Amino acid sequence: MAQDDFELASALADDVAREGLLQPHEADQATHDGTGRVQLHYRVDTGSGDPQDRQVRVPPGVTVFDAASWNGIAIDSTCGGHGTCHKCKVRVEGDALPITRHDVKTFTSDQIAAGWRLGCLVKATRDLRVDVPPLTTRPKAATVGVGRQVILRPAVQKRYVELDEPTLADQRTDLVRLTEAVTDLEFTADLHAIRRMATVMRQADWKVTAVLVDEVLVDVEPGDTTDTQYAIAFDLGTTTVVATLLDLATGTPVAVASMLNKQQPFGGDVITRISATMMDPSSLGRLRDAAAATLQELATQVLTEGGVDPASVYEVAVAGNATMTALALGIDPEPLGVAPFVMSVAQPPSVPAADLGLALHQGARAMLFPALGAYVGGDIVAGMLASGMDRDKRCRLFIDVGTNCEIVLSDGDTILSTAAPAGPAFEGGAIRCGMRAADGAIETIKLGDTVELGVIGDVEPKGLCGSGLVDAVAELVKVGLLDASGRFVPNDDAASVAPALADRLTAVGEERVFVLHRPSPDAPPEECVYLSQRDVRELQFAKAAISTGWSLLLEELGLEHRDVQQVLLAGSFGSYLSPASAVRIGLVPKLPVLRIVAAGNVAGEGAKMALLSRREREGANLLLEEVRYVELSDRPDFNDAFVDQLGF
Repeated sequence: MAQDDFELASALADDVAREGLLQPHEADQATHDGTGRVQLHYRVDTGSGDPQDRQVRVPPGVTVFDAASWNGIAIDSTCGGHGTCHKCKVRVEGDALPITRHDVKTFTSDQIAAGWRLGCLVKATRDLRVDVPPLTTRPKAATVGVGRQVILRPAVQKRYVELDEPTLADQRTDLVRLTEAVTDLEFTADLHAIRRMATVMRQADWKVTAVLVDEVLVDVEPGDTTDTQYAIAFDLGTTTVVATLLDLATGTPVAVASMLNKQQPFGGDVITRISATMMDPSSLGRLRDAAAATLQELATQVLTEGGVDPASVYEVAVAGNATMTALALGIDPEPLGVAPFVMSVAQPPSVPAADLGLALHQGARAMLFPALGAYVGGDIVAGMLASGMDRDKRCRLFIDVGTNCEIVLSDGDTILSTAAPAGPAFEGGAIRCGMRAADGAIETIKLGDTVELGVIGDVEPKGLCGSGLVDAVAELVKVGLLDASGRFVPNDDAASVAPALADRLTAVGEERVFVLHRPSPDAPPEECVYLSQRDVRELQFAKAAISTGWSLLLEELGLEHRDVQQVLLAGSFGSYLSPASAVRIGLVPKLPVLRIVAAGNVAGEGAKMALLSRREREGANLLLEEVRYVELSDRPDFNDAFVDQLGF
């Protein structure tokens, strides 16, 4: 590549800024309409000669670095994905890859021609193959969350010491001998550590490692074990629970696993689970046992995958909503389900990990995130921590879309939060052909002369998941088969506005439906995957609740839609929601799609941050003082605003 080309690339890079906390410069990248999915094939060099192949599907516009981070693929970085540390080097296959000024500073012309780029500045607007080199550093800073950098300073501390052997002239106790040898920390000892101390010290010839968690000595281990210290971050969701095993010595993820919450038989949302405890008091114990079984099974999965001994895990962090946290701790959740919706405690105490049913190190502790209110819980506090809602001067809107939708708005000075009862539609509940986001679920839809379906697992469609539901309604509105009120248009009008699709508009019984997939050309509608008129109404009510929530928060701060500079869609569903479809149906403010960011599992990221940095953990507690909760049910204008938001 000629020098003139590099100068041109640098000039372009100076003119275009990526949205982010530090807004690094980059070259123009291919635009996209915010629909569909792209598939990234990562080939990870583990350094052992046996590379790992990982394929992930993400919304278009997500960076190669973020997509890897969300899926537990480690790429070197210390700057938080801003292009300034020049460590996230990857080789991307494909033509016409954008070149940023940071790439020019990092790579030679031959390397750039070969596809080497900084992963945090490559947006995946199409399917890509990405080669990831082996990790070459043990970073002093661990990069997690959405555009956040965390200084590695965990609550778990290890100190290797070589002690003087006792003599008749030196009869100091074992504990005093150890505390005087660890000169930089002050601590007390728990009973487990004291019980082991005498035997371990003498068998190890007085060369031992002190293990501390939050100024408490929890163990004394023989020899130098300072490189062996782990923690597990849990996102305890109502539907899905995610666990990430962290190496606290390096701040990097070791393994990630997820599964359905075993509390599902008690109901798909927090209200039904609260109701279960109200109708049968013994259900509280069973719900607690189900939560414990879920956490333990996930812990076993990540420990097995990472090849880590459970006894090497000294701390866990749990980010869950107020109900999930109460049930995990065995606290009666009834006050959360009836007015005035009061929590037993906003800041749960640190508890032994064994109290959550986890078989880890005997002295392992569990920290649980504080909650802002009965329906803006610890998972949202963790998400705000990860996304830096209290650190950014832009006007930002954070939406965690789910059965209970939590909304946070910041104008750079004031932070407001609220919750909106969206119902189960986004998770496939109450939808005729609805299903969870599993193999066979339609997740993306495009309508034109034909119907293009994106199906999870690339198998025969079995049903419709939440992102597919939003796409279906948005596309039907776009082609004119759904009017602004959410009604399917009459058949005569359908033949006029969308003749290629009109034959798919039919009925099942007395209800009008739109057929998305026919298992065979002559299959009757009831055997097809379809969208019903009732399904459209379910989505209307859900999106109206959410849009009413953020609309009233904007009004509270005297802001308009156009003032919002970034929308963060959090959670599993938010990460796979089409920004264009969300805008079209009014689920989010009408903004350019590039202002709408899939934030990923920010609750899990916040839990990781709390384990990696005591300072960030303190920041989570400070959010309770900085964020003002707005109760929508108290507002006299809520019903009118809700009705106004029903239309498309």
